[in-house]
Amino acid sequence: MFYLKAVNTVISILFFACYFYQLVYLLIPLFKRDRPHAPEVLHRYAVLIAARNEEAVIGNLIESIKGQDYPSELVSVFVAADNCTDGTALAARRAGATVYERFDRERVGKGYALDFLLRRIEVERGDVFDAYLVFDADNLLSPGYITAMNRMFSDGHPIVTSYRNSKNFGDNWISAGYALWFLRDAEFLNHPRALLGSSAVVSGTGFLVSREIIARNGGWPFHSLTEDTEFTADCMVRGDRIGYAPDAELFDEQPVKFSQSWRQRMRWSRGFLQVFRMYGGRLLSGAAHGSFSCFDMVMSIMPAIILASVGFAVNTAASVLALLSGGTAWQLAAPTLQSILGTYLFMLFIGGVTTVKEWRHIHTPAAKKVLYTLTFPFFMMTYIPISIAAIFRKVEWKPIEHKVNLSIRDLT
Repeated sequence: MFYLKAVNTVISILFFACYFYQLVYLLIPLFKRDRPHAPEVLHRYAVLIAARNEEAVIGNLIESIKGQDYPSELVSVFVAADNCTDGTALAARRAGATVYERFDRERVGKGYALDFLLRRIEVERGDVFDAYLVFDADNLLSPGYITAMNRMFSDGHPIVTSYRNSKNFGDNWISAGYALWFLRDAEFLNHPRALLGSSAVVSGTGFLVSREIIARNGGWPFHSLTEDTEFTADCMVRGDRIGYAPDAELFDEQPVKFSQSWRQRMRWSRGFLQVFRMYGGRLLSGAAHGSFSCFDMVMSIMPAIILASVGFAVNTAASVLALLSGGTAWQLAAPTLQSILGTYLFMLFIGGVTTVKEWRHIHTPAAKKVLYTLTFPFFMMTYIPISIAAIFRKVEWKPIEHKVNLSIRDLT
């Protein structure tokens, strides 16, 4: 068992070496402040929503867009009703959106729906929009969202991402696990990146991209299992810097069933592997030539999957060998339990810091905030078997059902 302890120690050291800089990120907001904004220019935006069977929630998103404090005549809402079998298209039209219906069972996924939507807008509206805002149908926007994004766009950022909150944090340990991770991603990863002049990372929904970037890319050519990560990696290797708008608060709905969560996160894990296969060489080359953003991106999509998989495989193999050689139950369990405890305590620290810092943004009773901080490490540790399964199993994009029917008034 000495060798197993040694291997676990080496893996822990590698984890620490890879992600120590993210611990340093925790301190950056204490010493740096957001830069003053340039004079604001009012821009014209097209809102893009790719929706599949989202009849229950899409009206609330469009209502929150219509309720923005940004001039309404400068914001147009477009919905791609993508392979819908319910009343999504009708609900979106009633809420005031321009809706295009798409039926294509071969090219499935959000990336294809966004590209379809952009091409229809180009044909029917031309180049009247300065930039595009991309949301999922289950999202809700705080009233000042577009104003905050416009400030960053006016500062010269061609791509901007936002503060991602959750509208169902308190449902259970699964939704809370997602919510805490996204809050941490916003305030302890993207915000420090922006303060240091590095590039933020687009995470799924709630981002702005300029018309020039869309034209350069020929639409939306990102169709991997994680099109947002693919888009971000493409920006990194091209030298585009993604801005972050901390005051642009978006709420989205998190899964509450473990089966849904497993399927979604396995898609993400497989998608990270796809993106690394497509962009890994160029990202590593960029990092070698001094691009911290490229280095940061590599760390975000790859080492954790590899190290977690290796650690799991080594501990499983060592336990089997020890069992065959007559080892005791404690000899089998002790090194693995020590590794699990260390992981739990580290993730508890991450979750605890995030909960304390973002306490007033978490919309659930205090007791649940504390409880789900304690369960957060378990949520994160389920990534280990998910990451391993993603390596070997075929993974396809499947929609996540959204049912949390809240308006922005219920959250602000």
